[in-house]
Amino acid sequence: MAEEYDLVVLGGGTGGYVAAIRASQLGMKVAVVEKGELGGTCLHRGCIPSKALLRSAEVYRQTNGAEDYGITTGKVELHFDRVQERKGDIINTLHKGVQALMKKGKIDVFEGFGRILGPSIFSPLPGTISIEYANGEENTMIVPKYVLIATGSSPRTLPGLEIDGTYVMSSDEALQMESLPESILIVGGGVIGIEWASMLADFGVKVTVIEYLDQILPTEDADIANEVEKQLKRKGVTFVKGAKVLPETLHKENKVTIEVEINETKETYQADKLLVSVGRQANTTNIGLENTDIVVDKGSIQTSKFYQTKESHIYAIGDVIGGMQLAHVASHEGIIAVEHMAGKDPESINYDNIPACIYSNPEAASVGLTEKQAKEQGFDIKVGKFPFKAIGKALVYGESEGFVKIIMNKENEDLLGVHMVGPHVTDMISEAGLAKVLDATPWEISQTVHPHPTLSEIMGEAALAVEGLQIHG
Repeated sequence: MAEEYDLVVLGGGTGGYVAAIRASQLGMKVAVVEKGELGGTCLHRGCIPSKALLRSAEVYRQTNGAEDYGITTGKVELHFDRVQERKGDIINTLHKGVQALMKKGKIDVFEGFGRILGPSIFSPLPGTISIEYANGEENTMIVPKYVLIATGSSPRTLPGLEIDGTYVMSSDEALQMESLPESILIVGGGVIGIEWASMLADFGVKVTVIEYLDQILPTEDADIANEVEKQLKRKGVTFVKGAKVLPETLHKENKVTIEVEINETKETYQADKLLVSVGRQANTTNIGLENTDIVVDKGSIQTSKFYQTKESHIYAIGDVIGGMQLAHVASHEGIIAVEHMAGKDPESINYDNIPACIYSNPEAASVGLTEKQAKEQGFDIKVGKFPFKAIGKALVYGESEGFVKIIMNKENEDLLGVHMVGPHVTDMISEAGLAKVLDATPWEISQTVHPHPTLSEIMGEAALAVEGLQIHG
């Protein structure tokens, strides 16, 4: 007989393992099926390794600029093999931590590829999980009361720009580079492309970003995107916007050469490597969805606000359902899905209250509506904007470029959006997130006493600036 579980989670990434832990806390018998390693993309091929490399790039940049702080150093040398070794050590430490959490929660982990079967001798409903092993071992069958699909996403590519790992890379291959190229073309100026552009520029690589739209970071407020572009240009990054890459012109021989169409004219670009960074696609292939009534639209699984699919005992969360493809979003979706299974009546997520971060230098972070979105939705708005150059701690820190922008609904003073660009804003955005959850007004933020000297003082000043009452500006 196949072993029975209350919940089987397909995918052991951030969303999947967090959901499994919450289910275990609620007394469920839980199994996780993961074809790779626990922690998934975020831990092994995304959030953590890229931020480890970004941190090394930051230290390298700061060390080269040490004389600005009155410190003279000897020759600064970059040993990229050690940078990669440090990245690996961080991943290994966190991976062991996740494994320990599974043992603590008495969660069974199956290291194989899980597939949903249709009605069978094991269950009258679709949902029995067949686990296929890479070593050819006979498949294992497990029968859950509930299934949670958390299979995540993979890098998207463009037809004709197939990944070869040598000349043409996705972020997965770029993370494994043994040495840095002298130059690189990055196709796509979204979050991932801009983080790589910033990192590689800080490492001394000549970077060219090719973006199809007229604005990099197209999901961000235009003021934020323009500031990030301005600061990256100072690092030497070249931006080619409104540009259509012509994959059929790709030529690979010692270097990568490709043509780009801009305003009906063609230009040729060349570099050592090309990084394709045009988003991610949901992992829905070959997981057995065809054996169910689950609805897939434009590549993403469709769910209710509690992440139930059309098969009421099968839920789905994270990148595989589209939406905000962020690790912290997947985690909270997983918790809500599991609590809904358990009859706990959880609150659904208001996605306008979820912060999003960009870990480039400069950092950027946001929560809520952009100015353009607020206007398109018919709001009569007031905007407060305050620069870091008027914040003492930013000057002390040596990074005084950037600003905080607050958007308010003039009618009722509701906070509509907060957008930041500058030092450590990925840490500071949580205050804005809390303000959104508590439905705080800019006035209430301004009445919160921010300690001096701190970078966080900019929140109070930006809130005052909505009514033109900022003190230091």
